[in-house]
Amino acid sequence: MPERIAERLLTILGDLPAAQAEQLLEYAEFLHARHGGDKEASEPLDIPRPAEESVIRAIRRLHATYPMLDPAKLLREASELMTQHVTQGRAAVEVIEELEVLFHAHYERLAGNKDKA
Repeated sequence: MPERIAERLLTILGDLPAAQAEQLLEYAEFLHARHGGDKEASEPLDIPRPAEESVIRAIRRLHATYPMLDPAKLLREASELMTQHVTQGRAAVEVIEELEVLFHAHYERLAGNKDKA
């Protein structure tokens, strides 16, 4: 990274209130994980759930929250939930809550396997 970018980031970070500095860090970690960084993040990112959210946006948010998870391993279950919402009219709020449980369960399994290694 060019030195001027690093210096500018540090200046901005120093000027931000603590909560916004934490958000900037979370976003930087998200970009790092998404673009070839460490896929083995030890903790999920704290990306808050908006008051109103579509199922698709929830899936995107959860993928960003849990960058260490392999999307292919979640595909079948997440697709089933999406199908229930689209074709069976299941409420988005219910589906999103179940998606959050699904992603968290996959994370717990991954974290549990790392502890045993």
